[in-house]
Amino acid sequence: MVSALRASIKKTGSPFLRSAVSARLLSTASKQPTLKERLAELIPVAQEKVKAARHEHGKKSFGPVIVDQLYGGMRGLPALIGKARSWTRVSLHIIIVAFASDGFGDVEEGIRFRGKTIPEIQGQLPKAPGGSEPLPEGLFWLLVTGEIPTYEQVADLSKDWAARAAIPEFVEEVLDRCPPTLHPMSQFSLAVTALNHNSAFAKAYAEGVSKKEYWGPTFEDSMDLIAKLPNIAGRIYRNVYGRGKLPPIDAQKDYSHNLAALLGFGDNPAFVELMRLYITIHSDHEGGNTLPSYAAALNGLAGPLHGLANQEVLVWLTKMQAKIGEDASDEAVKEYVWSTLKGGQVVPGYGHAVLRKTDPRYVAQREFALKHLPNDKLFKLVGQIYNIVPGILLEAGKAKNPWPNVDAHSGALLTYYGLTEMQYYTVLFGVSRAFGVTAQLIWDRALGAPLERPKSYSTDAINKIFKGKN
Repeated sequence: MVSALRASIKKTGSPFLRSAVSARLLSTASKQPTLKERLAELIPVAQEKVKAARHEHGKKSFGPVIVDQLYGGMRGLPALIGKARSWTRVSLHIIIVAFASDGFGDVEEGIRFRGKTIPEIQGQLPKAPGGSEPLPEGLFWLLVTGEIPTYEQVADLSKDWAARAAIPEFVEEVLDRCPPTLHPMSQFSLAVTALNHNSAFAKAYAEGVSKKEYWGPTFEDSMDLIAKLPNIAGRIYRNVYGRGKLPPIDAQKDYSHNLAALLGFGDNPAFVELMRLYITIHSDHEGGNTLPSYAAALNGLAGPLHGLANQEVLVWLTKMQAKIGEDASDEAVKEYVWSTLKGGQVVPGYGHAVLRKTDPRYVAQREFALKHLPNDKLFKLVGQIYNIVPGILLEAGKAKNPWPNVDAHSGALLTYYGLTEMQYYTVLFGVSRAFGVTAQLIWDRALGAPLERPKSYSTDAINKIFKGKN
């Protein structure tokens, strides 16, 4: 092992790789590598595999494109490597390292993280002492390396993030000056954008860092970003909803526990467990330049067409309860669902752009609810709808996938524990999805992934191309 590491040092001229690998050599035999040290070992191997794959297969055709895919948001189109929400790259291993983010290896098979299903990661990732849900720190390690970490490695990552958690004073002032009427997600994006002031990548780029070394400062920015998000999210929550001053970050606690405490729920062990599960199953997106691109992604989550899905579900559920009662019969629920469809509306929380089965993230939340809040009225309604809505949607012909997605359940869980401010829910999305974004970005920079510039066509151009053709 030592000789291999020495060869790795000799082989690369990168100071980021040299420092990480040298640190590995200096560590004792019993000490396990840090996340950055392990990356330094994995990246050269991945670079060679990509180089070999391009050399052997670079000129081969990869798949047909039909016009419906162009109009349908490129769903199912095999057009990208290691970018976007890569449901192909994780489970199908297009690049041998796989990558971060959620992987829909098959529309029927469901979501996988680095080839592992949600039940698998729940069983295999380290847990807090006495806890039953996976620690998001472990998921991040898995996303970045493709490996299941030890508890020691996860605990060290928790401490590292706690040490990086403080946000600059000027960012605190920016948030404190925001009016409470400014949407929490807009404040969240504003704060993340401001963090770019101290970007390690921006500094290294200005100093002329080599492309081969981009991954190093990107890693540092990613670690800083994830670490600071709980303080940002907590400050926004307390400012907007008048919940008082923030408590300090506890370096002895894990990431989710600190987030729960900053929101004012740290004394509730079940809510802490919910945050561990929530962050783990929602960490599924990707971006470009770490801080500005992540802020842009947050803006994409802030509107009603995408980011407010679980809020819409909760509004629909509460309206239903108000009209037909908390303990309504199946027939009353069916009638309400049909009235929703006949009124030209959709049943929120049902259907998925890719999956053709029940979202496994929904299943994970349902199992959590069965364990922690089996008699809650709202949860019972969610379960009742789960048994009723798919049949109605199939009968109505309204959906290719009549099954619930992740948003059909999360609002009911947060409401049960007292986090009832629905406009804030997308901020929790944002905290969670930093894990997938940053894990992917590190590998983008390590492998020199370019910006995508696909060619686009107008409808007139499509008609011209196919004129006179069957």
